[in-house]
Amino acid sequence: MEDLLRPLYQERASQPNTLGVILIEKGKDAFTHTDHFDLALLVIVKEAERNVFIKHYDYNKSKATLYTVKESQLKEWLLFGSNRKIVDWIVNGKVLFDRNEYITDLRDELLEFPAEERQIKMGIEFAKLIRRYQDGKAFFNANQHLDAYNYVIHALHHLARLAIIENGFHPEITVWNQVKQIDPQIYKLYIELLESEETLEKRLELLFLASEFLIHSRAKRGANHILKVLSQRNGSWTFGEMMEIPELKVYSVDLEVYLEFLVDKHFINVEKLETKGKGIYHRTYSVNK
Repeated sequence: MEDLLRPLYQERASQPNTLGVILIEKGKDAFTHTDHFDLALLVIVKEAERNVFIKHYDYNKSKATLYTVKESQLKEWLLFGSNRKIVDWIVNGKVLFDRNEYITDLRDELLEFPAEERQIKMGIEFAKLIRRYQDGKAFFNANQHLDAYNYVIHALHHLARLAIIENGFHPEITVWNQVKQIDPQIYKLYIELLESEETLEKRLELLFLASEFLIHSRAKRGANHILKVLSQRNGSWTFGEMMEIPELKVYSVDLEVYLEFLVDKHFINVEKLETKGKGIYHRTYSVNK
């Protein structure tokens, strides 16, 4: 199959726009990282009309998929963790073409996991954790236990990913296998939620209590990135101004909920500015130093 694909990747490797080509073979275990294709080709390009272009091929009862990915899209996937198989592809795939050691440098960066990038990824996961946790608690307080359970599962997943990143690793597809080794306490919470013989209401109640401590203990580290960005100004920010800060766009729809959590925890101060309306004030925000 690799021989069949050679003309495909050689053609692309000859183009100056191509930065690298990686071959990934279907794993022997149950966790295939190739979406059930026998082979996958990842072609990284500097510029393209589309961020991602995918083609499928058949040969001798085998299947192959070819991903042509724009570099900016690849960087976004790696930052947000929104396509987790890509980390596995880059680190463990077979390099077929590497222009100016682009893939070599990319692998080194992933393995080193620079502190600045780690802070950003921790901030993203922490913001998602807060939103899922608070939504789950709201459903629990409204006695909507099945909906609460769904949100808590997602919150635990973000907590697990956060713990992995804190320890200098990129979350893999098998997150719970990772966190079992890295942070057994979080793994135990997850198992108790799934397997405990207590009622669902009691399981959720106990988990909210335990999670509160785990979230609080990580709050300062998780908020480090957003606090650093907001500290660039001596004065205060309106929320509208925050939404325009390029570094904070990574928090997307979670920014508002995240900000209120940080106000609650006294990491951020709220200041009131008078408006023309009597008794109505603008809310502005500054880092509590």
